[in-house]
Amino acid sequence: MNSAEIRQKFLDFFVSKQHQVVPSAPIVVKDDPTLMFTNAGMNQFKDYFLGNKPAPYKRAADTQKCLRVSGKHNDLEEVGYDTYHHTMFEMLGNWSFGDYFKKEALEWAWELLTEVYQLPKDRLYVSVFEGDEKENLGKDEEAYAIWKSMISEDRILFGSKKDNFWEMGDTGPCGPCSEIHIDLRTEEEIAQVPGRDLVNNDHPQVVEIWNNVFMEFNRLADGSLVKLPAQHVDTGMGFERLCMAIQGKRSNYDTDVFQPLIQFVAKEAGVTYGAEEKTDIAIRVISDHIRAIAFAIADGQLPSNNKAGYVIRRILRRAVRYGFTFLNFKKPFLFRLTEVLAEQLAHVFPELKQQLSFVQRVIEEEENAFLRTLENGLKRLDGLEDKFRNSNSTIDGKTAFELYDTFGFPLDLTALIAREKGLKVDEAGFEVEMEQQKNRSRNASASEQTDWVILQPDVSTEFIGYDCESADAQIIRYRQVKTKSKTEYHLVLDKTPFYAESGGQVGDTGYLISDTEQVEVLDTKKENDLILHITAKLPQQVDAAFRSEVNAERRNLIRKNHSATHLLHAALRKVLGDHVQQRGSLVNDKVLRFDFSHFAKVEEAQLREIEQIVNERVRQSIPLEEQRNVPIAAARNMGAMALFGEKYGEFVRVIAFDREHSVELCGGIHVLNTGHIGYFKIVSESSVAAGVRRIEAVTATAAEEFVQQQVNELQAVREVLSTQSNVSGAVLKLQEENKALQKQLEQFELKQLSSLKDTLASQTQELAGVNFVAEQVEVSNADYLKKLAFDLRQVVDNLVLVLAAEIDGKPQIAVMLSDNLVADKNLNASQLVRELAKEIKGGGGGQPFYATAGGKDASGLQAIPAKALELLKKSLNN
Repeated sequence: MNSAEIRQKFLDFFVSKQHQVVPSAPIVVKDDPTLMFTNAGMNQFKDYFLGNKPAPYKRAADTQKCLRVSGKHNDLEEVGYDTYHHTMFEMLGNWSFGDYFKKEALEWAWELLTEVYQLPKDRLYVSVFEGDEKENLGKDEEAYAIWKSMISEDRILFGSKKDNFWEMGDTGPCGPCSEIHIDLRTEEEIAQVPGRDLVNNDHPQVVEIWNNVFMEFNRLADGSLVKLPAQHVDTGMGFERLCMAIQGKRSNYDTDVFQPLIQFVAKEAGVTYGAEEKTDIAIRVISDHIRAIAFAIADGQLPSNNKAGYVIRRILRRAVRYGFTFLNFKKPFLFRLTEVLAEQLAHVFPELKQQLSFVQRVIEEEENAFLRTLENGLKRLDGLEDKFRNSNSTIDGKTAFELYDTFGFPLDLTALIAREKGLKVDEAGFEVEMEQQKNRSRNASASEQTDWVILQPDVSTEFIGYDCESADAQIIRYRQVKTKSKTEYHLVLDKTPFYAESGGQVGDTGYLISDTEQVEVLDTKKENDLILHITAKLPQQVDAAFRSEVNAERRNLIRKNHSATHLLHAALRKVLGDHVQQRGSLVNDKVLRFDFSHFAKVEEAQLREIEQIVNERVRQSIPLEEQRNVPIAAARNMGAMALFGEKYGEFVRVIAFDREHSVELCGGIHVLNTGHIGYFKIVSESSVAAGVRRIEAVTATAAEEFVQQQVNELQAVREVLSTQSNVSGAVLKLQEENKALQKQLEQFELKQLSSLKDTLASQTQELAGVNFVAEQVEVSNADYLKKLAFDLRQVVDNLVLVLAAEIDGKPQIAVMLSDNLVADKNLNASQLVRELAKEIKGGGGGQPFYATAGGKDASGLQAIPAKALELLKKSLNN
């Protein structure tokens, strides 16, 4: 049975049990501040479990893309070394939202595994929760009795809280669970050690394949457990492990989930998979990591230097590093695997194939950048090699950490290169530096939040912001959040006109007004399906009746920018082509920023055409066509643009400004007709990442102010140039005159440099067959200092030259030696310049015959000639 058949049989089985098959949520989480990535199948259903939102169906089944590389669930370091951990994996799941519970869940699990998949019953073990006295939780006798009716007691194990009480994080829905494990060992291996002794003991052939979680509790911030409003079932079956079991393999990587990628990498590397452990590990790492990288980018997360983007960049660089070190991939190669992956999963996750060229371009550019960084890091190590040899042949922890932090060199790569050079690494010192950085990061982002104080249970928020900018409201729950710098409060209302930050549009601000006080709303954000009104203080009477009022003037500016963004998107596709897709946006009251997929700079003429199209739509005063609660299929048939990486429900909101021009799925606030935008002006176009461009623009009053500012600046230039007509011609004339003067100045300086060379050549001092010159000189730039040194080398034999100069206020030193002195006298310019650099509080290096140094203290330059003479005498005497 191949992997596609295994997946489909799972979904078909639960359809037969009246489950609704739902699509996978994006792998990148947008509206949950507790998560960066979807790390479990239950993430998208969290609000149903908590009772924040009613579930649209009682039963569901899906296959969910998951990523576990950060936080509590972090499998990254095991990936590639064992047979069953992965960064991205598929989680097959079936769900009950207040419907069936333990009996049906466990009986169906057993039926599917043993009757549909026909896994041998004598290879399966199950575990149930043994209880926990500290938590006042009893033994799960109900699950035990259900299993006892299906299997022998010797195959039922009791597990601790660690193994059999599932929690998604420090807070949130949780409950006891019952796991199903399979023993994949040979009969001979089983005869030596019973399978039950290896369950939950990290044995690569005795693995958990399915976990049935019984969601009964909510873990609060104070650590306590409270009962959920209803009982739910949350199951998760690792698809890759299931394939290993059904296909009779001893490793996930031996299944058809990974083999197409593995064989592609092995062929490109010119090696045989299975022949050597270190190359096998590298191939497994690469084959695993490309899945996480490709699907994260397809779901809208570009590699970057912060938060979720940094995690993806780190995974990508780990893959590149393994290919570079163990498979000799010195050029980009990862991006080529995406085509294999896209074809393999097109039937279940089509988003990768739909964006293949874009994803490939991003990955290839990231690979190129990191390979350059690797090269620079290797040069850095080469440059410090002498220093380490003089320090017990050990690379100190601080330097090893700098290579990790700056150049992306993990400790094992630094250690590998060090061994090749006959050096060691202070690994303990590296760990100290790493822990210090983690502590800095924790302290910077640390926050404490109280549990929700619920004033009105079973009441959810009604958003009325599309139609109103004020409303009568009551607070239904609140909490306090403290960070190092501030304390704020999150208030949830029963009815709100405040738009919560989403889809690139910033959150509304405004006021909550009661009979006795006025509380300012500083921002509005989403947390899953909760709308949080953020304030600096808690109302004195939280149970009072309030009037909620949005800052209408600010919102009016925001809506102009948001509608202009839709018109811009349509214009970009018309001018540049249908490959243009939104890759991010920011819409606030001052500016609109739109990121889009495009592989070249947008030319000035194209920008003007785009701007002209948008302003034409503005002048046409096209009325807004808004449709709410449109079935998603009907919206797509209307041609509505959907964004990759967004999770859409069964019903959506469609925004159109003349269906011929702009139709999009959107939850934001918009103008009633395009004429309200007033005027649209592009202020910049730039690159954001590989294959992603950014346009920033302004509208209405801000656009007029921008144009007026440009006119004012132009007028100021006219006045300076004393011309009102041909400004560009006058500027060109000035540039030509400046070039001519620069050329004259350069000729003059070169003449001076030649004269200085002759003067220095006549001042050589003979020491033991060496012609020594050391002087502080005046030159205008570092290139001239270098030229002077090389020119002197041509006219003076047996030369030891030391030049000191202050250039742009900074001290610099250059040391030049004749080649024969390096060979015969064992002199070294690099060592000499490092000693001299101490006089100017700096450092440097270079080649044995030529080296330079810079520093912070220009007053030390005067001491350089005498210090150079002293060092030379010492070297010659030795």
